Amino acid sequence: MSIPEFLLELSIVVIAVVSLLTNLSVLLCFTQSAELRSHVPGIFILNLSFSNILLTVINMPATFLGVAKGAKPLGDLLCQAVSFAETFLTANAMLSMAALSMDRWVAVVFPLRYSSKMRYRDAYLIVAYSWLHSLSFSLTQQLMAWGGYSHTYASCTVHLDGEKRSQLAAYASFTALFHCSSFALCLLVLCFAYLKVLRVARSHCKMIDVITVHTLILLVDIHPSVKERCLAEQKKRRQRAAKKISIFIGTFILCFSPYVITRLVELLPSVHIPRYWGMTAKCLSYAKTSSDPFVYCLLRQQYRKVLVRIISRVLRQNPYALSIHSASSTLDTTDDNCITRIT
Repeated sequence: MSIPEFLLELSIVVIAVVSLLTNLSVLLCFTQSAELRSHVPGIFILNLSFSNILLTVINMPATFLGVAKGAKPLGDLLCQAVSFAETFLTANAMLSMAALSMDRWVAVVFPLRYSSKMRYRDAYLIVAYSWLHSLSFSLTQQLMAWGGYSHTYASCTVHLDGEKRSQLAAYASFTALFHCSSFALCLLVLCFAYLKVLRVARSHCKMIDVITVHTLILLVDIHPSVKERCLAEQKKRRQRAAKKISIFIGTFILCFSPYVITRLVELLPSVHIPRYWGMTAKCLSYAKTSSDPFVYCLLRQQYRKVLVRIISRVLRQNPYALSIHSASSTLDTTDDNCITRIT
């Protein structure tokens, strides 16, 4: 076993363990909190978490075996089933992220009409579309027998065997359409929604800054340290919304774009993708499953409170003592009403 293969196997194991623990923690929070279950975006988060868990349980072990053996890890039927699951779960997860970004856009840009624009019925319809969209590509892949083991990615994935080169044009069209309607479409929705949210957040922060400056001018006898603290908080407030939105969009691009670009480039007949690069791009796409719970859930105050309550119940400790450490070690989202609704 070479060092790169060992590092790839270790990465898959770490990603799988973190993904399982964090996504199961999100589901646990939902089972223990009626408040979380009452929120419409929770439906999108549940859909995303279930997709991540299934991808972790079904696809990551197969890829790990493919890297370890350097050969096909499963039989033909099982490999086709794993490939079917990968296509469906990956597309469903991407569309869930797009749905969450649109939900935040409606909540921030149209706060007074949010309850009428984003209802449970609407959320279920969006999830149903996500399933149908993902299922259409998975079934097409299955009917065309394009699912199988790829040596380049050491995994059971959408793949065109050398014996079926006559189908290259149809396969290339399918691959391009799949990535355009999943990755490219979701990236476009994420950028549109979160940039709109950022514009609203900045305008709210400017209003708060004006009020703060006028208050400091009126309070001439205020201690200088208090003034410095208020001005420093102003600066943090302006940067916080941009950082959060950069995380939302940045993790999506960082994890998915290398794999998507590689899959599109390999359609060119004269291009050969190195195996180690293919496996690395695959691991990066898997890494999104472990980052999603933090990006969308576990760093938010509502989820932290529920986790603290669960941990305190298990350890039979005072939840107040645990919450002090939790509040001091994560982002304080309650002080700035102008950006708390972004996440």
